Amino acid sequence: MDYNFKDILKDFLIEQNLTQTAFANHVGIKQSQVSEWLKGKAKPGYDLLKQICTTYNISADYFLGLIDKY
Repeated sequence: MDYNFKDILKDFLIEQNLTQTAFANHVGIKQSQVSEWLKGKAKPGYDLLKQICTTYNISADYFLGLIDKY
């Protein structure tokens, strides 16, 4: 898998039929932060990555691009 975080997140949102706002609300962050991630201007830190993985019950390996499926 040769994706970066913005591509992985974009695909995840599409596959889960989630808007940026819905994703942000579930994780407990602002939509603008998700927008910055999708533009490739920023990436989540450890605590936010952990929160995303916990919220959606997905391995961090998926969002780190180490595995193809979540």
